[in-house]
Amino acid sequence: MSWNLQQLSSLLSAQDQYVVTVEDHCLLIANEDGLDAWLALSGEQILVESLLFSVTDVKDTAALNDEILRTHMVFPLTTVGISSVGGEDYYTAFGALSAQSKEESVLIEIDTLFQNVAAFIDAYQTHLNASL
Repeated sequence: MSWNLQQLSSLLSAQDQYVVTVEDHCLLIANEDGLDAWLALSGEQILVESLLFSVTDVKDTAALNDEILRTHMVFPLTTVGISSVGGEDYYTAFGALSAQSKEESVLIEIDTLFQNVAAFIDAYQTHLNASL
């Protein structure tokens, strides 16, 4: 079975810890800690992404990028990248899995992303401007 947005929305809405909203061709997922993630289908993949912080909030991007490249592999199933949103660049945490993945795998991917977002923000906090 290959997932569609309607099926994914139903699956995630049935989870007590999530509030799911359909936005254009994506799902906006909010967890009980107030973190948001976007889920989209892209070809044969399910992509899940969450904004971490703006590039402009980083004291030294070269130092942060070096630390991310040296440490991100200790966070399972999630990668850090940079995405442009509304003309501004943000560090993002994201995961991808097959559009044919089992229900359990989809839920694990999203749960893990939310756990890792909090861990990334904590781990890289020293690279952010003090006002954050």
